Amino acid sequence: MRRKVLEERTRVTNALETLRHQLGLALGAARNAHSEAEAELTKLRLEQLVLSVGLDHAEDDPRLAEYRGDPAMNAVRSELEDVRSRFYSGWADGPDQLRALVASAAPGPAGRPPGEWLGKLGTFDGTRPPELWRIGEATVDASNVGREHGTTLSFDVAVPLLDESHLSITSAPKTRPTVDALVEGLLMRVLSTFAPGAVKVHLWDVGQLTAVLPNFYALSRTSAVTVHDPTRLVDLLDELAGHIRRIHAYTLQAGYPSLRAMREATGKRVEPWRIAVLYGNGEELATEHLRALKRVASGALAAGISLVLVDVPTVLGGSVETISLLDDRRAVTSMTGPNVEVRLDPALPSGQVANAASRLAEAIVTKQGGPRSFADLLPTEFGRESSARELRAPVGFHEGEPVEVVIGDATPHALIGGPSGSGKTNFLYALLGSLAARYSPDELALYLLDFKEGVSFAGLAPGKKDESWLPHARLVGVNVNTDREFGLALLRFLSDELRRRSAAAKEFEVTNIAELREQDPDGHWPRIVAVIDEFQYLFAERDSVTGMATALLEDLARRGRSQGIHLILASQDIAGIEAFWGKPAVFEQCTLRIAMPKARRVLAEGNQAAVSAPRWHAVVNHESGVAHGNQLAHIPDASSKDTFPVLQRQLWQRYATHARPRLFDGAVAPRLEDSPAFVACEPGVERPRALVGQAIEVTDNAHGVEMASAPGRNLAVMGSNTAEALAVLDAATRSLARQYEAGAVEFALGCALDSCLAEVRALADDLASCGHKADMVTADGIPSLVAEHVDRMSEQDKPRFLVLYGVDAVLPALERKEPGRPSALEHLRTLLKQGPVQELHVLGWWRGVARLKDTLGFGGTDEIGAWVALDVQGSELAAFCPGQVVHWSPRPGRALFFDRSTHASPEVTIPFHRPEVTDA
Repeated sequence: MRRKVLEERTRVTNALETLRHQLGLALGAARNAHSEAEAELTKLRLEQLVLSVGLDHAEDDPRLAEYRGDPAMNAVRSELEDVRSRFYSGWADGPDQLRALVASAAPGPAGRPPGEWLGKLGTFDGTRPPELWRIGEATVDASNVGREHGTTLSFDVAVPLLDESHLSITSAPKTRPTVDALVEGLLMRVLSTFAPGAVKVHLWDVGQLTAVLPNFYALSRTSAVTVHDPTRLVDLLDELAGHIRRIHAYTLQAGYPSLRAMREATGKRVEPWRIAVLYGNGEELATEHLRALKRVASGALAAGISLVLVDVPTVLGGSVETISLLDDRRAVTSMTGPNVEVRLDPALPSGQVANAASRLAEAIVTKQGGPRSFADLLPTEFGRESSARELRAPVGFHEGEPVEVVIGDATPHALIGGPSGSGKTNFLYALLGSLAARYSPDELALYLLDFKEGVSFAGLAPGKKDESWLPHARLVGVNVNTDREFGLALLRFLSDELRRRSAAAKEFEVTNIAELREQDPDGHWPRIVAVIDEFQYLFAERDSVTGMATALLEDLARRGRSQGIHLILASQDIAGIEAFWGKPAVFEQCTLRIAMPKARRVLAEGNQAAVSAPRWHAVVNHESGVAHGNQLAHIPDASSKDTFPVLQRQLWQRYATHARPRLFDGAVAPRLEDSPAFVACEPGVERPRALVGQAIEVTDNAHGVEMASAPGRNLAVMGSNTAEALAVLDAATRSLARQYEAGAVEFALGCALDSCLAEVRALADDLASCGHKADMVTADGIPSLVAEHVDRMSEQDKPRFLVLYGVDAVLPALERKEPGRPSALEHLRTLLKQGPVQELHVLGWWRGVARLKDTLGFGGTDEIGAWVALDVQGSELAAFCPGQVVHWSPRPGRALFFDRSTHASPEVTIPFHRPEVTDA
């Protein structure tokens, strides 16, 4: 037993010894690994520190004093010297390669000595600028590459700028002149490379008012250099941000990620490059300014903007190169690293810079020329642009550069404002002319409406003196200040077109007009631009017209953009349009704002650019009127004699196959003979129509009453206006006569008014000349005429029309009753009630509503299926329009028409012009 215990103890003791040995080995290995890690970490820290101060300066740098003699330090230096030696042994041709690289990437003024270019005008106007811009040169020790000890090799140093990178410059004490010389040299190289005007420079200095780069004074009087208020950095940042947003929207809509990509793809430079130089003082910018600066920096390069920051301590997003001055001659750059000192180029001769700036300024002024003419807005070739994506056209000039208006998905609708005499009409002509010259009538359709009393757009339709018209115009409406219904009709037409286009888009499974045109190339889908001048008249009353117009306009403003329907609303003052109170949708969609001088409420609140705008100028803003979107443009004279008409005639001759526009002139009564409805009247129609007036619609339609064999198919004219009553009955009778073969219809005309006898007799003669039987009686013969038609009603063998003038004048005679016989009034009631079924219809004129009611008696108004009200108040017409409140106030040259078989409510009509009998 004892032996077993001893053996067991020995085994346990041996196991513990083995475990103790293994633990010792593990702990030793851990101590060795820890020591090695500490040594490696020390080496890495030393290596990082040596690299930060430079290998050549490590021996003397106080930060490394404690490591002198340390084996680790010696090992690090030895290793780094070995790496450098191996690098330079393979870099013998490096300086020459760098020099060749800079020469290739920085051609001409970008990299050549100033004596070769300073004072000469640049000519480069291509799509890709130089990639590098020289600032100085650097040297390296040639002994490291196998050359004799003490020799050096030099190479040019250049930095990227335009389209490539921003630049951050940090000064050293007392180096402001050197910084100015560096910035001035870079800017002069850029300005001397490009054609005058292709680059714009913005200068801001927190510590200066006007003395920023004084040698550029001559350029500061042009658009090439702008010196900004040192207390208003926010204005500069807002301007740059607005430019970035505008360019971003423009390039994205065109399908390009940046302005540079667009230039390279299209081969055209559509925007100047911009360089913004910001001089700080080494202190942090205000938080809001710093935030705005970083936002600008993030999108600037894609929009062709490069920032040059001097002593502005911040970290910008994107590509940024740095230059840190060591003294007034030396610097280090992020392009060459901290171990290579760059000797900055000496300052350009001050006098030569000033002279060069003057030459550039003179060239810019010469290039911009004096005031541009309307002809300068027009392209060299007409009708070459496509409207599939947008409409784009210059409307004026700013310092010689064209200012464009863009109408598309981003800016679908426009609001134009300006007081009387501010040039609003001239602007509209400049816009219409520029658009019409670039887009064919198949690409652009114009609907033009002018509510004010005038003929602003009348010349765009054919006239007596000029037979030409603007081929793009589908509708021209003038003098419609009292015809608000016509504006409503236009909105209804556009709403119907919107539904038609939306249905087509749904059929082809697309979402916008560009895709629809692509999927349906044979369809006719031009962009539609509706211009409504003085549109506030459309909402002048608190009535149904205003309500319906507001709803339609809101819908068009919201949904029209996707289907290529655009609104241009112009007004002297939009401040008082009550219809839009609480409904900002229309104005929110009008992201394009055009403010004429002294315009109010067009631009955003606080944007006072229009207040100071000079005459013949306009503020063009694609950013809903926010100040950073302002573009001031001089608008050339486009509305004077022999200016726009010359263009119009050229376009008319070019597009001769396009139909003339519909002209609606509210100041001119339409002629019956010119009405398409009257021209279309011909014998043989199943249901003849009596035309009573022109409809207030986009298409040239006429109101008419179907004279079918049905109860109530009679026509009553109510009102005391003799001329208009004669016109309505004259048009109705003549139009009916055209729809029957000669002798196939009979007319009987009864005139109760001596003042109308000549006109009625002339009508009877005209009917007879057309081969129709046309009897005429005066007041005394009307009772007998009525009785005769009642007696012949059962023997009727052809349609008959009884046309009565001034029925109320013979009511006493009609009421006279002989014993045992019905009165003529009873006969007339019989004709009104039973005649239409037997193709005998009454067309009568009563000079008052009450007299018509007396004529009808207690039978009600069912026998009058259609009526035309002249100088009659709407409240008097309730009996003839059951269940409705008639909103109607008489106005010259207009009437109210209602046909209960076709109308839900009365409509305004325009009686046709009836020539005086003596005119013949």
